[in-house]
Amino acid sequence: MASFLCSTRFFVVLFLISAVPLAVLISLETATPSTHVYHYHSNGWARECAKWDDLNRRFLVSFFENGIGQIAVPDHHSPADILDEVPLVRDADLAGNASLGIFIDRPRNRLMVAIADVFGNRYSAVAAYDMTTWNRLFLTQLNAPDEKSLADDVAVDAEGNAYITDAWESKIWKVGVNGEFISTITCPLFTHKGWHRNLVGLNGIVFHPDGYLLVVHMITGHLFKITTGNENEVKPIKLVGGPCSLGDGIELFSPTKLVVAGNPTRLVESTDDWETGTVVGKFRGSKVHRLTTAATVKDGKVYLNHMFGMGFPKKKHAIVEAVFSS
Repeated sequence: MASFLCSTRFFVVLFLISAVPLAVLISLETATPSTHVYHYHSNGWARECAKWDDLNRRFLVSFFENGIGQIAVPDHHSPADILDEVPLVRDADLAGNASLGIFIDRPRNRLMVAIADVFGNRYSAVAAYDMTTWNRLFLTQLNAPDEKSLADDVAVDAEGNAYITDAWESKIWKVGVNGEFISTITCPLFTHKGWHRNLVGLNGIVFHPDGYLLVVHMITGHLFKITTGNENEVKPIKLVGGPCSLGDGIELFSPTKLVVAGNPTRLVESTDDWETGTVVGKFRGSKVHRLTTAATVKDGKVYLNHMFGMGFPKKKHAIVEAVFSS
């Protein structure tokens, strides 16, 4: 914790928080939402990622203090109802590390979780959990003991290989279906001139059904298309109406539409297999003060996870429907 308090990232976070006046926070918090919101009670302040599990009618959420929980959604949910978070996973051997990006690997009935020591940047791993028993199937450490890193988000290809972004060093780890470490994807395009442009590097990642990765660089907002294989080909995606600066988690809304969660959240469309893209819509909503960090698709609609909960002793969190405007 002490190292984080002395880091540049801490001062960036402090600046962002202090830049929002209290009156604005109160106004945003009490405003009537313009779109549908799922509120739920939790015992934790921070929830990094939420993904919709359509098979079991629940949101799965990752705990910044380590662990996974679920928010079951009844068939006839009223926006006035506050749902409850139920913990599913708490690994004692990972105490002190955050659970960050998650991915539902439906063909293998497992949840993939990126795990990191956010404050010290000294531990990064990916874990797989059986979604029926919630037993841990494997835990693969990704960084060397003396290497700073921050495992941030995870995607899975058709064969079950996992790809995990390192937001500190802007690289991608590849891990096999059974947890075996395979390789690291690096590219000079992932690093930019100026220290401030590399505070947080590669962040959200998805695997496109046509066989390649899409990934966003958080600070610059650049998108990349990465063809995986013996020779990993990295291409910057030329964006019209971009970049997607401060883009966090990403999610495919369709093969031609990508949601880049952030403040604002952007909807990007491509008509040429992601050689280029156009920002066709944006959404802010009234919960931007809670920090938008991830996107998911539920019943044909986009929902956004927000990092911070508010209230005491129970914290109330919000998962907000995004309706994009041009």
